[in-house]
Amino acid sequence: MAGEEHIRQAYASILSGDYEQAIRSFEQAIAAEPGNPAYHHKCSITCMRSALWTKALRHAEEAVRLAPDQTDYRYHLASVQARIAAEEAKNELAAADPDYASVIGRLKLALELDPLLDEAWLLMAAAYGALGRFDEAAQAAREALRLNPAHGEAKRLFADYRRRHRRKQKRTLH
Repeated sequence: MAGEEHIRQAYASILSGDYEQAIRSFEQAIAAEPGNPAYHHKCSITCMRSALWTKALRHAEEAVRLAPDQTDYRYHLASVQARIAAEEAKNELAAADPDYASVIGRLKLALELDPLLDEAWLLMAAAYGALGRFDEAAQAAREALRLNPAHGEAKRLFADYRRRHRRKQKRTLH
């Protein structure tokens, strides 16, 4: 079966909500035509949506390797790398004794790769807040809110950190 038939099957699986089967179909298309960067790109997108970070990264890198001038592929690769960095930071934040410098470094990298990643801004707010750096926490929460105005947690964090920053300022003035 040619790669295009596998791609059609992958899209049919996506439409029916079976992302695991979609990924298998994309991988069959890749096996049929390993030099087709579009197949790697499409597979990577589905892997990313399924939080299969290693596979998403591998296929995104291969798409860029095969078609380095393709802007969409390079942008997608950066998005995958940003989400991986944010996910690593999130896991570190959940640890018993997080290394906040490492968390903030990973989030800065994530935001350098994808400045529109509202989840990274929200995690940045939480990290700064945990360190008592409420002004920076409020700024990060505000950025998350700017990117996603309906985000309830960003609204809550922004208000909380802004309030804490004002209290801290009042204490230092007196």
